[in-house]
Amino acid sequence: MDIGPILSTLRRHKITAFLLVVEIALTCAIVCNAVFLISQRLERMQMPSGVAEHQLVMVQVTNTAPVKDAMARSAANLAALRRIPGVRKATLASQVPFTNSSSNASIKLDPKQKLPTLNATQYMGEDLIDTFGVQLVAGRNFRPDEYMDFDTVIHNMDLLRTRTPTVIITRPMARRLWPGESPLGKQIYMGPISARVVGVVKDLVRPSLFLGDNAAQWSMIFPLRRNVNDASRYVLRTDPNDRQRVMAAAVKTLRKLDPHRIILEKKTFDAIRADFFRNDRAMTGTLLGVIIALLTVTALGIVGLASFWVAQRRRTIGVRRALGATRSDILRYFQTENFLLATIGIALGMVLAWGINLFLMQHYELPRLPWEYLPIGAVALWLIGQVAVLGPALRASNVPPVVATRSV
Repeated sequence: MDIGPILSTLRRHKITAFLLVVEIALTCAIVCNAVFLISQRLERMQMPSGVAEHQLVMVQVTNTAPVKDAMARSAANLAALRRIPGVRKATLASQVPFTNSSSNASIKLDPKQKLPTLNATQYMGEDLIDTFGVQLVAGRNFRPDEYMDFDTVIHNMDLLRTRTPTVIITRPMARRLWPGESPLGKQIYMGPISARVVGVVKDLVRPSLFLGDNAAQWSMIFPLRRNVNDASRYVLRTDPNDRQRVMAAAVKTLRKLDPHRIILEKKTFDAIRADFFRNDRAMTGTLLGVIIALLTVTALGIVGLASFWVAQRRRTIGVRRALGATRSDILRYFQTENFLLATIGIALGMVLAWGINLFLMQHYELPRLPWEYLPIGAVALWLIGQVAVLGPALRASNVPPVVATRSV
């Protein structure tokens, strides 16, 4: 089709055409970035935890008074929990993934380093790997003689200076510290203290992601027994169908052992994960609503403008029909006109989308917008534009030539 007449008509309606182009450009820019942000949130929500999520329950308790002989009390609590029918494993963990409470340490490969190589979270707890269901991919698990009591170590740090402790780290952390090398047997340094790597697990996510998703899997496990304290987290592993029963039994058992302790929280790991990503789900829903609203408003704008132009051009349409233009010619005319306006708006929108992304990168530390997301917005707007203009275009193609030529 010759687009000369279309361009001539658009020049006579510059302001109207300009407003539609701006609307399409803004919609394209926002939709591209919103789709990218949604994909980022969805990817974040699917982040692997590294643990047997559907088999774990957590009971967090606190004590109303100082505990005497904390080591013996911890051992008694764990022994009682392990006797509950259906409990495979149990541990008193220093922290639990996706709980927003994280203990971390700066890691160096050389004690003389001025700046640390990375910051990693520290998990502690007896039999933690088997209880969490973490997958060991290299090396070995801790031996019984390697476990030490955490409180004893804290009050006598010379133990760590005279006895090199062992540590198990995640595979992403190992690859960051020693790219292309085996981490087994290597040393890491935390201030004056060193630890020897004896094992590597596939994944174990941090309790908190305050350092960003790139550092989410930088975790390490130490053979340190935790004792009852102000906020003890008991983690139990059981069959998925037994979780509610085991959790209720664990609460009853812990209260029986100490009626004065307070149960702060009792959750399955599925619930822990759902709570952790609640804001991400809310943001995803909000962004999806924004996309739908923008596309709807843009489609209505196209429908309104096309309907207005059809009403204005009834005489012109009638003349064209009288001169031999078919209904398909009239339909194709309006669809081509809308396609040209949408293409101009989309081209401007892509540039604007890139600019918005640069702003978000500088002020909110978001990653660069991949170019693949630009065609997504373009195709969506092209399709919506053609569907939106179809109704007015069909009405224009159905205008009878005689009626059109007599209307003034």
